[in-house]
Amino acid sequence: MEHGPITLQKEQAARLLGGGIRFFLSAALTASQTAGGYAPFALGLTAAAGPGLEGAAALAGAGVGALLFMDFAQALPHLAIAVLILTAATAFRSSPALVRPKVLALTAGGLSLAVWGIYVIQSLSPLEKLTPCLAAAALTGVSAWFFRPVLEPEGTPASADGAVFLAAALLMALSDLKVLGISIGRTLLCVLLAWTAYERGTVTGAWAGLGLGLTADLCAGTGSGIFTAGLGLAGLLAGSRQGCRRIGAAGAFLAASMAALLPANDPFAKPLLLESTLGMLLFLMLPGRLFGGKRVKRAEKTASPGGAQLKDRLTKAAGALRDLYDSMGRNNPQSTEENPAIIFDRAAEKVCRGCALCDLCWQREYTGTFNALNDATPNLLERGRALAKDFPRYFADRCIHLPDLLTAVNGELSAYLLRRQYRRQLEETRRSARGQYAQLSELLTATAAGLGEAVPVSGTAQPPCRVGAALRPKEGETVCGDTVVSFQREQGDWCLLLADGMGSGEPARKESALTCRLLRQFLEAGVEPEAALKTLNSAMALRGAETGSFTTIDLCVFDPARSEAAFYKYGAAPSYLKKGGAVRRVTGGSLPAGLRGTPAPPDVTRTRLEPGSFVVMVSDGVADPGRDDWLQDLLAGWEGEDPQTLAGLILTESIRRERLQDDCGIQVLYRPQSGEKMA
Repeated sequence: MEHGPITLQKEQAARLLGGGIRFFLSAALTASQTAGGYAPFALGLTAAAGPGLEGAAALAGAGVGALLFMDFAQALPHLAIAVLILTAATAFRSSPALVRPKVLALTAGGLSLAVWGIYVIQSLSPLEKLTPCLAAAALTGVSAWFFRPVLEPEGTPASADGAVFLAAALLMALSDLKVLGISIGRTLLCVLLAWTAYERGTVTGAWAGLGLGLTADLCAGTGSGIFTAGLGLAGLLAGSRQGCRRIGAAGAFLAASMAALLPANDPFAKPLLLESTLGMLLFLMLPGRLFGGKRVKRAEKTASPGGAQLKDRLTKAAGALRDLYDSMGRNNPQSTEENPAIIFDRAAEKVCRGCALCDLCWQREYTGTFNALNDATPNLLERGRALAKDFPRYFADRCIHLPDLLTAVNGELSAYLLRRQYRRQLEETRRSARGQYAQLSELLTATAAGLGEAVPVSGTAQPPCRVGAALRPKEGETVCGDTVVSFQREQGDWCLLLADGMGSGEPARKESALTCRLLRQFLEAGVEPEAALKTLNSAMALRGAETGSFTTIDLCVFDPARSEAAFYKYGAAPSYLKKGGAVRRVTGGSLPAGLRGTPAPPDVTRTRLEPGSFVVMVSDGVADPGRDDWLQDLLAGWEGEDPQTLAGLILTESIRRERLQDDCGIQVLYRPQSGEKMA
């Protein structure tokens, strides 16, 4: 996963937008009520929103929704529970163990049951109201569990499940909106269930149907389980048609609905059958791009997998070399020859400043002195040495320190000629290197063109680890000069990149972003990390000779198959390995990329990465390598499992201690325990 710089203005706007979204969602979900007038979905969203501005916005939305959709007797406990949930989230925000999804769900459900239970006990018929109360409390906890990954997405399956659950909860609010006796909310709920089952298969379809059906029964207060039976069977059969045409999934959904609803003697059976029929018509009308262009799988004539894979790698390598060629010719100033006048300026500074005739030569007779030196320039450049005869007679006779001046001029002339020779050789080397990169790119492109076409990939395996990242610019800057990138290669190993450009602001961001982009292209093309880094360092050394810029590079390559993590560093800050309460530092002593010539290998450290371990990479703006005890103590004491939460915690503590004296970049990789869910 590739992550961009975060500015303070963008962060504030994002927080305000996030608060607004939580406000409106919480208000709308208050209309989704279960039997007994409970609104568990709004309370679950308030719990998932957490403390701070987002939680306050969700609480305000719950309050507005209570005023719009509840009477006073229902609104009072609803608001009391919302306030208690936000208070608990604020009180325990600094304790990682108490903000885990499981604890969050149990807390929300427990607080709901405690408050609603008081009202149930005081009612005239507590046994009759106990079941709806328990169901609503359970739905509050379930809602908090599903809504949390939606509000803080990580690109995991839990985020997709939560989005489906959130959409279903919002559609429940439209259940009482009817046209010709048909519920708009339940019709759209059938569309959502059919889409979910068709996209994700039989098991997911069955569970989604049972869950949505049970929730619909609780909201409608049927007591017969008609929605659970009808939607559960419909989701099961629709999911069994995954990979087929949509009309087959729609037909299976309708067949299941009729099988479950026609024999039922329930007032909701006939309306639900009509709503299922209308929902399947809408399902068939959905645009194809919502299904990823899904079609019946057919055999395709393709070249061998080996040739296709080789072609893809050659094409990527050619693209990386082409971009490297382009980067060496971009933003470089035109090479200009040094003005020979500097020879006489420096020589006069050494000899003429203390001369008694200095004012005469360099002020009153400045024009004559300038012409004399200018006339002598072609001869001494051609000969490589200055002689007294090179200067006009009027100047040579007047100069009382001519031998000393000739010695100084010859010394400066030698330095000038050496500098000119070095610049010309450097420019020639740069042109030669650029030409070699271009020729090699063309050669690889031509070779790849003669190989077979790429074999289409039908799916990818579940990723074995999770990654979190955080960026913050230096105080006073609007963009961060650090860049973080993470991705998984075709070989299955994970690559984490952190580059810190020289200085801060936009120039540093451009350098670090270019470094990460080029290095990623090499790695995705199958080039070994050390070879890719050496090639990039050589190119950056040529660029740095003109631009004066350099970049630190911190690369971690994790191979899940061998449980091995390799760290490659060019001038980068220490990285940290955490397993339980044990923390290990990984350091290097090499210079940043662009400051070392060829060959210049990076510092390499290889170590095992056991399940349950973390890799933490930081730039030097996060913690001074000489006083990072606080960071090691923080890592040793942290007991969570979410890398994004850990990255945010490190950034918050760094800002408090370091005061944003430099750009901050953090990237965290977590390898879960065996069998642990990727949520």
